[in-house]
Amino acid sequence: MSPPSLTERRPPWVVFTSGDDPWVAAETAALQEQGGLVFRLDGRELLQPASLFRAFARELSFLGYFGHNWDALVDCLHDWHGPGHGEQDVAILVDNADELSGAEFLGLLVSVLCQAAWKANLQLDADGVPHENGKPFALHFVLLLDRTPPAVFAEAAASGRDVEVTVEGGRLAATLAAEDDP
Repeated sequence: MSPPSLTERRPPWVVFTSGDDPWVAAETAALQEQGGLVFRLDGRELLQPASLFRAFARELSFLGYFGHNWDALVDCLHDWHGPGHGEQDVAILVDNADELSGAEFLGLLVSVLCQAAWKANLQLDADGVPHENGKPFALHFVLLLDRTPPAVFAEAAASGRDVEVTVEGGRLAATLAAEDDP
């Protein structure tokens, strides 16, 4: 299997890796060289759903219609209206992601991120039909770990709806198990 990519519209959609993984620097540099955007969130702000929604809304400049719930997060991420307006590829990095190891909703979060990325990369609407106005763009999420091996997150990440995980090259990669229907 080829290593994950932040510049291509292919899975995996979510990657857990060490904060000092050289792959992250290389991929974010390649993404930015292509005109893509890199956003950073702090995992310490994502420990409760309410603060997680606020952090995403603030850092990604969601417009006022964001409903601060899981479905709205999927919608706002894949129907991008923030900087770049869906015309640029996007990587969202989560620093201090070790803090999420005890979050009861981690599986749900990974599932939501995978769904949003799948829709953005293919630009599909909620019914799985190609968007007539939307252009596909690469959307990927990287959770950066400082002290926890990525494999520790495997069980929790895989507990999300339709999420499949693999550990390869020291990284935990998550994608949708049923790529044709999230």
